[in-house]
Amino acid sequence: VQLQASGGGLVQPGGSLRLSCAASGSISGINVMGWYRQAPGKQRELVADIGSGGSRDYGDSVKDRFAISTDNAKNTVYLQMNSLKPEDTAVYYCNMKRVGFGRTYEFWGQGTLVTVSS
Repeated sequence: VQLQASGGGLVQPGGSLRLSCAASGSISGINVMGWYRQAPGKQRELVADIGSGGSRDYGDSVKDRFAISTDNAKNTVYLQMNSLKPEDTAVYYCNMKRVGFGRTYEFWGQGTLVTVSS
């Protein structure tokens, strides 16, 4: 599975960005798609993920500001980020999982930098 993320960049506080991540390769069985982020000096944390049934989880710091969605026809997951804050500055990583039968196979994209600054 190859994941190609895009959409990062520099944005002012209060602004918006949309990240995209397209999957290719052996994507059969992928049943969780999501985004993680890692700020300098901090551990990687969950931003949001979505299961194949549509259930969504969000990190506490992004609830009500970020929205995750998918386009299954394009094998793509999106992260709409609104009301961005300087503390959202981080490298954002696309993540996809194949979960089942007691095993989890996990795949990561290359990361895209989001900088929130005036």
